[in-house]
Amino acid sequence: MPELYALHQQELRRGTIVLACLLILKKPNYGYALLGQLDRSGFAVDADTLYPLLRRLEKQELLTSDWNTEESRPRKFYRTSDQGAALADTLSRDWEELNAAFHALKEES
Repeated sequence: MPELYALHQQELRRGTIVLACLLILKKPNYGYALLGQLDRSGFAVDADTLYPLLRRLEKQELLTSDWNTEESRPRKFYRTSDQGAALADTLSRDWEELNAAFHALKEES
């Protein structure tokens, strides 16, 4: 049973990580700090999952990025684009509707 739970939990969380990133990155941040922020918020994700996701969201023009080379180690900072913010708002509304539907189902049973 624990294996089934882990499998289904991963499936459930997969789409929520996208929304979480779009919401968090309304303020610019770099990948490593984003990993920590996601973890503290209850969205455990590893770097091997996050960095390809960030590149994909940037390719879809949902994120923009800039390199900060002023520090000793250059860092790529990501920010939610206007298109990404609009999608995050829409997905957030969808999430609220789904959450309400789940609560209704739980009350019926």
